[in-house]
Amino acid sequence: MHNYEKTAFLKFFITYFVSVAVLILTAGHFYYVQMEAHYLKAEEFSLIEYARHIKTQQSLQAYKKGYHYKFVTLKDKHIDIRNFKVEQKELSKILPMHSTHDYLVVYKQKQHLLDELWELKKMVIGVQIFLLFVFASISYIMAKTALRPLQESIIKLDKFAKDLIHDLNTPVTSIKLNMKLIEKLPQLQDNKALMRLNRSVYDISELHENLTLLLQEETFQVENIDICKVAEDVVVVYKAIYTDLTFEMECCNFMAKANANALKQIVQNIISNACKYNKTNGFVKVYTDKNTLCIEDSGKGIDEPQKIFQRHYSAEHSSGIGLDIVRRLAEAMQIEIEVKTSQEGSCFQLRFRS
Repeated sequence: MHNYEKTAFLKFFITYFVSVAVLILTAGHFYYVQMEAHYLKAEEFSLIEYARHIKTQQSLQAYKKGYHYKFVTLKDKHIDIRNFKVEQKELSKILPMHSTHDYLVVYKQKQHLLDELWELKKMVIGVQIFLLFVFASISYIMAKTALRPLQESIIKLDKFAKDLIHDLNTPVTSIKLNMKLIEKLPQLQDNKALMRLNRSVYDISELHENLTLLLQEETFQVENIDICKVAEDVVVVYKAIYTDLTFEMECCNFMAKANANALKQIVQNIISNACKYNKTNGFVKVYTDKNTLCIEDSGKGIDEPQKIFQRHYSAEHSSGIGLDIVRRLAEAMQIEIEVKTSQEGSCFQLRFRS
């Protein structure tokens, strides 16, 4: 499953499951509160029944355990009929007497109520867990079902893209070879039109490589590689194309986990931008800082560095799809990218996992 498919699946699953989970938990809470009030009312009625047996001098054989009572005289002759109390260890209720004593106070141990509430709580939690499991399964099935048409469309689109890129490989290679032959002609040496054409051919070749690697995004393997060697190979190529720029390489003995081809494309896209949007006789510097590879240029800076990795963002210092591919490949290899920019130039920092 591709990253974007996982994202779509998780969004659907989480949205549906969380909505249902909130309903289940809310319903369980209100059911518990309602049943708790019912149990309290039942306990109050049991105390009233106990008091009735005392008043009518009936047998208290059934009330020996947990019940007791006492007679009291209160100054206030009027009491609230809703005087049922839940105290720390006991339940109590005051009832009026019509004989020598003013009031009868009946008590019952609270433990019985606590036991009933605990059993109720276990039952409610158990039912909620069961329902959450059931609806999690339903959410999973529904998310997979909803994702299937998207997957089928993506498979067709990927197949079309792969076929198209494969068909482009022959003409791109042919153009590059013929350009090398043309460059060898003495009468075309240092021809500016030819130099511009050569750069355009290289841009087309670069885009072809970007698209080819992008289709392999989900399948490439990550291993421990020499980061400096990859960066140096890219610098050598661009040094030959952009002869008016100065290239500085301060990188050695930097090993990290990455895919060589994907990393090469990342570095190539960043250095390509650094060259295209640099100033005359400017520089491109590649160096390391602990677990970070830095690519610095002497261009005029970036106006909105937070937007340059967006696919549809375009500006005079952005190459469109190139930096979007940089972001996607970096995310696939868990490489953090930070961009620092000013009017003096920009610096792309690639931070690798330890």
